[in-house]
Amino acid sequence: MKHIKIYGPGCKRCEATAQMVRDAAAKLDLEANVEKVTDPKEIAMAGVMSTPGISIDGKLVHAGGLPDETKLETWLKA
Repeated sequence: MKHIKIYGPGCKRCEATAQMVRDAAAKLDLEANVEKVTDPKEIAMAGVMSTPGISIDGKLVHAGGLPDETKLETWLKA
């Protein structure tokens, strides 16, 4: 199972990113635990300078704007 964190204040881009992650995981038939992190201190401690940010299994893979779908699938497969 993949443990995925979406970092952001809860804005529309953050919500869209979380849905993209869920959709990509379903498409790849992966079990994923998607957690939203909205606490500013936790976001900063994760190294996210621009939201939304995505970490997969503890590794920050994206920050700022919506992720590219192809890259998202590649990150999930890794």
